[in-house]
Amino acid sequence: MQTTDTVLMIEPVAFGFNEQTAVNNYFQVQQEGNVQDEALKEFNSFVEKLRAKGINVITIKDTLDPKTPDSIFPNNWVSFHRDGKVVLYPMFAENRRLERREDIINQIKEQFGVKEIIDYSETEKDNKFLEGTGSMIFDHDNKIAYGSVSLRLDEDLFRKFCSEFGFQPVVFHSYQTAGEERLPIYHTNVMMCVADKFVVICLDCIDDELEREKVIETIKNSGKELIEISEDQMQNFAGNMLQVQNNSGEKFLVMSQSAYNSLNQEQVAAIKRYCDIIYSDLEVIETNGGGSARCMLAEVFLPRK
Repeated sequence: MQTTDTVLMIEPVAFGFNEQTAVNNYFQVQQEGNVQDEALKEFNSFVEKLRAKGINVITIKDTLDPKTPDSIFPNNWVSFHRDGKVVLYPMFAENRRLERREDIINQIKEQFGVKEIIDYSETEKDNKFLEGTGSMIFDHDNKIAYGSVSLRLDEDLFRKFCSEFGFQPVVFHSYQTAGEERLPIYHTNVMMCVADKFVVICLDCIDDELEREKVIETIKNSGKELIEISEDQMQNFAGNMLQVQNNSGEKFLVMSQSAYNSLNQEQVAAIKRYCDIIYSDLEVIETNGGGSARCMLAEVFLPRK
């Protein structure tokens, strides 16, 4: 239930620093040079590494018009579920709303059964956002959804989603040090990852003691091992991981090279007790986009035709 063998990835054609998302994504740093070319190299290398392990990767090329610099992160606007439902999400940045493409859904329909499309995007007019599996972390096995409140996760909308999809919501607030301030983390998936047998999480980001204890208690009661990372490791995208499996059922934890390099030997050993690790150099994408490996992967749980 927790992992899929198929992911959707969007090949970038005009990737770059997005000023509209940078207002509350404190990971983003604008670089000089041909960012698109470098990002495309990183994207292609990442895809090759996943496919080499037997993971099914559906790649769809972005379009030049409209300009969508963050289209490389599709998991924020769409999710694909085992019961044949496809969910579209309300996005904070106006130029990210243009990433929702009917033709992408139609290409997915060619291989997979889609029974219903559920569209939450109408709440954008009320400035209420819920950015998919960027803002929500699903424990599919236990029907738990973790959500850190931010401008990109409206608590009421999160609770509504959980009620309609049968998840137990675990709501908390997480922060990162940005300069002299403690500021809200824009997406839950940069500070935690739920796998089949373990959870990687930066507990130092949850400043409220009661909220932190609630998250710890929920993870332990779910029967999964808690693998803690530091805030410094989180800043290197060590929380932005996703567990997938290949055609043979072998499981892998996918992350960036910067995330992998930040882990210590004990953390790597703890992960490898459960699955192997795939990592790839995503430095340009991480720096300019403020997202990493997990953000680039939209899981496809839909039933095959």
